[in-house]
Amino acid sequence: MNSSSAQVHLREMLKGRSLFLVGMMGSGKTSTGKPLAQLLDYRFVDLDAVIEELIGSSISELFKKDGEESFRVIETKVLNQITQRHSLVIATGGGVVTRSENWGYLHQGIVVWLDPSREVLLTRLTSDTATRPLLDVPQPEVSLDRLIKERKKFYAEADLKVKIQFESPEEVATRIIEDLSVLIGN
Repeated sequence: MNSSSAQVHLREMLKGRSLFLVGMMGSGKTSTGKPLAQLLDYRFVDLDAVIEELIGSSISELFKKDGEESFRVIETKVLNQITQRHSLVIATGGGVVTRSENWGYLHQGIVVWLDPSREVLLTRLTSDTATRPLLDVPQPEVSLDRLIKERKKFYAEADLKVKIQFESPEEVATRIIEDLSVLIGN
């Protein structure tokens, strides 16, 4: 089966179930989600971008003004609305997995954990701490290590785990397609 027919077959097996990409900030959820959605002929949704459009400001500004808990409440409401649709690839925020009620929404589809190594995350995030409110601190590496430790158990609840090194988003998307075909085909 060539890759095009494999994608069509997978889309048929998915029966419109959405894919939720979870993982730490910098794991490549948005950059991988776009080509993954194209491969499946699904629509792509970036949860954080939807939230920013809704609130009319950046998530960093919301964190500074109202705190993380306020953001998480909005995130859950938006996630609920998005799950009313089907055939989506959804890039979630890194902390979406920390609220148990969100898992009810996530499990309406298939949850894919993008799991890069700490070194890959540090490489990707070191120049971008200003737009990452949880890393906009004096020692971002310490904060990152704490977040990885806290969230790993939640990410481990995903249906599919994809280890990432320095592959391109397109390569990761292709691997997700292959891994999903095995997962769903069984």
